[in-house]
Amino acid sequence: MDSLLILGGTRFIGRATVEEFHSAGYDVTIFTRGNRPNPFRGNDAITHLTGDRTDRSAIEEASRQVNPNVVVDCIAYHPEDVRVATDVFEDVSAYVYISSSGVYPDDINPKREDDTRIRECTPEQATDDSQETYANRKAEGDREVFRAANRGVNALSVRPCLVYGPHDYTQRLNYWINRIETYDRVVVPGDGQHLFHRVFVRDLARALRVVAERGTPGEAYNAADRELYDLDTLLTAIARELNRDVEFVHATERDLAAGNLTVDDFVCYRDYNHVLSTEKLAKLGWDMTSIDEAIAETVETHLENDIGGGKQSFPREKESRVIDHIDRTDPR
Repeated sequence: MDSLLILGGTRFIGRATVEEFHSAGYDVTIFTRGNRPNPFRGNDAITHLTGDRTDRSAIEEASRQVNPNVVVDCIAYHPEDVRVATDVFEDVSAYVYISSSGVYPDDINPKREDDTRIRECTPEQATDDSQETYANRKAEGDREVFRAANRGVNALSVRPCLVYGPHDYTQRLNYWINRIETYDRVVVPGDGQHLFHRVFVRDLARALRVVAERGTPGEAYNAADRELYDLDTLLTAIARELNRDVEFVHATERDLAAGNLTVDDFVCYRDYNHVLSTEKLAKLGWDMTSIDEAIAETVETHLENDIGGGKQSFPREKESRVIDHIDRTDPR
């Protein structure tokens, strides 16, 4: 039986990745500091090792204990993490680094793995911990993957876009599910046709396995929905799953100001489009879950856990002021 060692593995992407590889017949071991609840506690089929992934000796010991065929690295946040991991795991069949589509500049669409440049990373950024340097650090992690492959390591990179689905601790979609479940009129920034690529977490987990099994060392693979849906289509799918008849009230920046809101207050929205090419991953035999199936599982988990508006919510009163403003000023 092939074995997987996953650095991380108890939250969101890691959790889905454990389930994906386990269902495909892998012997799975997760490696974490043990600071968060382990959803696989009591499951004898999933081994849990405790340690700090920034401690080289700890991951060397994990490598000795597991002797993995595949390593998936969910928690490499600095280039040095990738450099050390590709050294420690230089003999595995596949070391898969979870990068980010944020490595690409915002103003280029579609973003292609082999043609689109990625961000630079200064020495200062490489050791920083702020969100502002996250994309730069991920880009330099990609370069560490490429360097490792050049010296013979079977290292690969997967670049996911905005990830959604069950057990998302960032609670991206929970805001929208709650709003649509609760109110008949919901403010949506812009005209509803905003394009920001997303990927269902189980599809990302499958992408990681497909890349590990069929990918080419030294290559990066974008992970994003094969069908590109605008924001209104996503929200309509949520409403359909909830069996709700909801009006989406489209708001300009000026409209939002009436409620002291900006587009940045709305999760899953940016003031630019973000579109990835997905051909490279698809050629490995990967495909996506239908939007209705993905939303159904996401909504079901949301309702089971009674999450409410989640971390991304803001008072309904602000939204109501925006709707009132639009009602007063809309020439229709």
